[in-house]
Amino acid sequence: MPPAFPKAEYEARLAKVQAEMARRGLDALVIGDPNSHNWLTGYDAWSFYTPQIVLVQHDAEPIWMGRKMDGGAARFTTYLTDDQVRPYPEDCVQREGVHPMDFIGASMAELGLDGHVIGYESDTYFFTPKAFTRLQAALPSARWQDADLLVNWCRTIKSDAEVEVMRQAARLVEGAMTVAYETIAPGVRQCDLMAAVVAKQVGGNKDFGGDLTALSPLILAGEAATTAHPMWTDEKFVAGQTVALEFGGTRKRYNAGLARTVQLGAGPQRLFDTANAVIEGLEAVLEAMKPGAIAHDVHRAWQDVLDQYGLTKESRIGYGIGVGYGPDWGEHTVSLRPGETTVLQANMTIHVMLGMWLDDWGMEMSETTLVTASGVECLTTYPRDIHVVT
Repeated sequence: MPPAFPKAEYEARLAKVQAEMARRGLDALVIGDPNSHNWLTGYDAWSFYTPQIVLVQHDAEPIWMGRKMDGGAARFTTYLTDDQVRPYPEDCVQREGVHPMDFIGASMAELGLDGHVIGYESDTYFFTPKAFTRLQAALPSARWQDADLLVNWCRTIKSDAEVEVMRQAARLVEGAMTVAYETIAPGVRQCDLMAAVVAKQVGGNKDFGGDLTALSPLILAGEAATTAHPMWTDEKFVAGQTVALEFGGTRKRYNAGLARTVQLGAGPQRLFDTANAVIEGLEAVLEAMKPGAIAHDVHRAWQDVLDQYGLTKESRIGYGIGVGYGPDWGEHTVSLRPGETTVLQANMTIHVMLGMWLDDWGMEMSETTLVTASGVECLTTYPRDIHVVT
């Protein structure tokens, strides 16, 4: 399994990170986010449940440090040389009184990093407080600087190669939504619908297959339709239900999201009225998205439409999306919401998510978008009207 992109792609990413490190005065950067491991080196394995890092120095190639049994994945999914793969022994794993960061910290000390300025990610899922304190103990003279989201922001503007992979991910999620439309009906169990959807997400199409999506596919039906992220059950769909579906397609770990709403038989007129307002609001958002636009102004375009219809939505309406492993496909950078001052730039990819969760029902509509040189392109394209199953 070779790396997903040519070596020059990873070299350009490394140069971008090292330039930002130099700007901040960092001699080294400890990266705990597996999404950034993949983005920076190509590393691809479901191994992040045990401590692992990628170490970047301002004047050297990156080094992967993780569990010994996972070192092989570093060698065949990346361009890293043997010198750039430093696994810790198996007796460090989940053992009382021992921690993998003791070994990793000692390796960093061998590289001469004690006494230097080292950046770290303070709010990533898989770099725990214990991991950080053990690393600090191994490098007692280092000066630690919070560099949270440094790499995430470097990831926001996609290369043309990344955009092409996300286009493929968009085709995968469109296929999954089609299977859902073909399968859902009163009497069908939610779990059986999901089995068909996941098979399509992974099985892909005749041209390429898919990966496990970074966000679990979601079904919002019945009581669960009043919230945003419920898990599926073995309950059967019933006539009259409004069902929101939020799926992803993932290609080479790059994600594209798509949400749509299904009505099983006759539905309330307020559902269709709300859907029409959401569609109008989405069109206003897409019109406002272009290089130089400020995130809060894009949100304002949406809110202006909602105000006309007396509707409210408290949560943000969009966020950066790209490379990702579970539990989340968001980049934790760009958000479309009030007060957000991020300036949109060409080749940002944003999942525009317009969910409306009301007292006794809910609906969703979303598109994965690409900011272009002159405006915006929807990478996902699928009919937006409520899909009525008769």
